[in-house]
Amino acid sequence: MKLLNEWKLQWFEAGEKDPLEVSAPYYIDHFWMAVKVPGDVHSTLLSKNLIKDPFIGHNDLECRWVEEKEWWYRTTFNWDGDCCEEESMELLFEGLDTYATIYLNGVEIGSTANMLVEHSFEVTRELRKGKNVLAVRIDPVHTHIEGKALNYWCSYGKERIWTRKAAMNFGWDWGPRLVSTGIWKDVVLVKRSKTRLAGVFTMTTELQKGLAKVEVDIEVSHPSWMKESLYVVAELRSGEDIFSGRAKIYRKKGVMTITVPDPRLWWTHDLGEPHLYEMTVSLIDEQGNVLDSRVDDVGIRTVQVEQKHENGENLFAFNLNGVRMFAKGANWIPVHNFIGSADEGRYTKLLELAKDAHMNMMRVWGGGIYEKEIFYKECNRLGILVWQDFMFANALYPDYNKNFMVNVEDEITKVVKRLRNHACLAIWCGNNEIDWIYDRKKSDGEITTPFYGEKIYHELIPEVLEEHDRSRLYWPSSPYGSYQDGDLDSEEMGDRHNWVVWHGNVEPRKVGEPVVQDISLEGVSFKNYKKDLTLFSSEFGMHASANRYTLSKYIPEGEFYWKSDEMAYRNKDHFHEKGILLMEGFSGVPTDIEEYMNYSMLTQAEGLKYGIEHYRRRKPFTSGALIWQFNDCWPGTSWSLMDYELLPKASFYYARKFFDPILATIDHDPGKPLRISIVNDKLQDLKDTVVFEVMTFDGRQLFLKEVDFTVIGNGVQELANFTEEEVLDGVNPSEVVIRLRSKRGNFKENAYYLRDYKDINYPKTKLSVGRHEEEATVTITADRLARFVKLDILQGEVICSDNFFDLMPGESKTIQLWHLKGEDIDLERVSISAMNSESSMIEKGQKGGVDIEPSIF
Repeated sequence: MKLLNEWKLQWFEAGEKDPLEVSAPYYIDHFWMAVKVPGDVHSTLLSKNLIKDPFIGHNDLECRWVEEKEWWYRTTFNWDGDCCEEESMELLFEGLDTYATIYLNGVEIGSTANMLVEHSFEVTRELRKGKNVLAVRIDPVHTHIEGKALNYWCSYGKERIWTRKAAMNFGWDWGPRLVSTGIWKDVVLVKRSKTRLAGVFTMTTELQKGLAKVEVDIEVSHPSWMKESLYVVAELRSGEDIFSGRAKIYRKKGVMTITVPDPRLWWTHDLGEPHLYEMTVSLIDEQGNVLDSRVDDVGIRTVQVEQKHENGENLFAFNLNGVRMFAKGANWIPVHNFIGSADEGRYTKLLELAKDAHMNMMRVWGGGIYEKEIFYKECNRLGILVWQDFMFANALYPDYNKNFMVNVEDEITKVVKRLRNHACLAIWCGNNEIDWIYDRKKSDGEITTPFYGEKIYHELIPEVLEEHDRSRLYWPSSPYGSYQDGDLDSEEMGDRHNWVVWHGNVEPRKVGEPVVQDISLEGVSFKNYKKDLTLFSSEFGMHASANRYTLSKYIPEGEFYWKSDEMAYRNKDHFHEKGILLMEGFSGVPTDIEEYMNYSMLTQAEGLKYGIEHYRRRKPFTSGALIWQFNDCWPGTSWSLMDYELLPKASFYYARKFFDPILATIDHDPGKPLRISIVNDKLQDLKDTVVFEVMTFDGRQLFLKEVDFTVIGNGVQELANFTEEEVLDGVNPSEVVIRLRSKRGNFKENAYYLRDYKDINYPKTKLSVGRHEEEATVTITADRLARFVKLDILQGEVICSDNFFDLMPGESKTIQLWHLKGEDIDLERVSISAMNSESSMIEKGQKGGVDIEPSIF
């Protein structure tokens, strides 16, 4: 029975009211505001015009008072059920944010101090027939940390050292401080058998040709209530196929193995079908009565992390069902600052877009939440692996405090038991960057305390996993894996965060050495990616502007211009000059808002392409590239590929190409040879012909070469190399474009330039545009090379079949547009431009056969 209706909300000063008075059934709450549950306080206040939209301008600063108040929720519900001696009634809160006290019919039944996990309370005696009154008091964070030590290292809001809630609520370098509160998940009244399933864990223990063995571990609570033997029966079903097992419960535990002939395996979407079986587990007594049961979707698959190659070299490669794969994906942050109000559709849209960009792994970053169930179910369905951080990020945590550690142990145990059956879950990771940064800051003298929190990642979590999930690798931190005296971000072992690019970190360094940053043109340049010989790059990236629609919607009138205070407020990173330096090194420094949006997006997209193609050419000795970051939680300027309004940045459309399972790539630096390679992530051998073509910007062909090749499945092969002199025929290298094409259509076309954008004098090109409203398509033709053709869309959630692309001289391209909610798209509001298009010209388009005048920048 979900208790989601007729909730009311009110605030008081902390400690102002007697809680037993406000929670009493007779208390009059008629004048409280109606509120949605699940949800959050900020979203409620916004919907009732009691606060201004925190995402517009500086309005977030006007909302700070919300985190200072005591918030009360109240509801009434009717219960007419019954409960026998062998049963109990539980009140389950799947998510309370954060310091909450619960009252049922005026009786305090318990309190919580953890946003990140569920909390249940037995209420069998306190529940009444008929009307019941449920009240929840949520205290402000500051009342629970008064007198606590806050004088050691913690980034972005030291309250979070002691507070088990989403760290990003206190602000981060990509989002504002908005300390949420509320009932952010479902509230459920549930009847349970006192003897019930307390845990079910399904794992594939053996996988061989034509056969799989699936072990089912069962934990039972309160078996002493039964005076007879208990059994557990499990059924694994796929269509008409049913495989089953049976075990007797002994000392609260039961275990069985189900043999599955000719299993249908769960794969990532790029390697096969992510097939799911339905697993039903039932607890029964000697007479066959079902006391409890549960149903899960499970996948038959094995996942390991290989750390040694056959030749003895180090690796960090995920192996799925015996296949050593290249992990392609991104880091995932909460989908919204107000997590409780984010609808499930936002998860589905984002993850389907990730799959569309050929991503096969998402890293759930350790400063957010253990995601909602919809996230993991969608990853199961779509065939996307999950790197799962525990929620500890960029801080020292008080592992010396017994009460804190009891809270953390409860959190870790609940999280592991909740998530371990998901086929998508590939690895557990203890924290984000804490081990690495502790050494860096201790070396600089900024940290003088012991490594508080070390007991969590290096003692507590491994112990919990040893008991509850021994099927996956546990990795203590990210990055992690020092080699001899190299630091924990070493490229020689484990995973790495490459923040040479953007942050200007000078590496390699050794443990204990001073930290050096080079925030200069060369120091932050994305050309540094090619120096990186990491085994697995689990974080790297650079900023780009959000799309025009997203920025202009949330920036106050008159402030939408380059270097306005409001534009600067969108960027929460330190040292804004890093982004300027990156653009200065590649595209040039922007002089207005148009150039900023274009230059930052181009630099991010080309920089990620440069790095990821390098990483993929090194396969298998680099075996993963997870971009920082995939999504945004508010309409800001950040490292994301998708902006807050679910409009892709240029880098998303580039990712569709540089993450494609088959990649034709050129390794080149100015004045050096052009080395052509094919990367084949598919399991089948690939036979094709690559067409290597060099042309001037007006379409004159300078060089053409066709190279036949066969690349083994899951392999990389260098095909040919040419000098600049060979391919240029005397033409200046800044005046040509190069493209690689598949003669058989097996891989996407890839375009290259021999010099950086700022060093190329592109000729003005004329774009002809045809718009077709009924088909929701746009056809674009260029008379000369059109660099970075952009469809600027003034609607949210609109996706294109391609965008931010280069159009070759004299060629046409038809772009399909669609809306993620199925809404109509107003093509008249879609502006088409190229970086080198004639800004003053107007071209004719077609709208249902009628000429229209499209706007061209």
